[in-house]
Amino acid sequence: MQSLEKILSEHLFLKDLQQDHLELIVGCAANHRFNAGEFLFREGEEAQQVYLVRRGHVAVEIYVPHRGAINLQTVGSGEFLGWSWLIPPHYWHFDALALDLVRVISLDAQCLRKKCEEDHSFGYQLIKCFAHVMEQRLHAARLQLLDVYGVPSEKGGQ
Repeated sequence: MQSLEKILSEHLFLKDLQQDHLELIVGCAANHRFNAGEFLFREGEEAQQVYLVRRGHVAVEIYVPHRGAINLQTVGSGEFLGWSWLIPPHYWHFDALALDLVRVISLDAQCLRKKCEEDHSFGYQLIKCFAHVMEQRLHAARLQLLDVYGVPSEKGGQ
């Protein structure tokens, strides 16, 4: 059985963190599993964790009246799930549904925020990790919107 420190040190999202910063995260970490069809979180709930996906796939969804759930993105192994823990008022803006057996390391949001306040160097490094992924996901959302709404043709047709 692997220790949480070893698992976290090998996770793609945290692989570049310094050892002392990794040790701070271990104190906020716990192993969890979700079966297919279970929600990790629901829109409107308080964002009390951030999830590092170890195995499985999670659909990030939004509910649209008269249309139902729409999958915005699928998150898998080596990725993280959720940044609402970081931005007040700390409520989820989406649903996260396990598509198959999902194993995650959950990080307690209150614990992380406290450690970021106590050690600004740690907080800055952690925010850089999240900001990089947030930028990638916003870019992916932009491409998805371009695909949905189309691009005017170059032949003059709109």
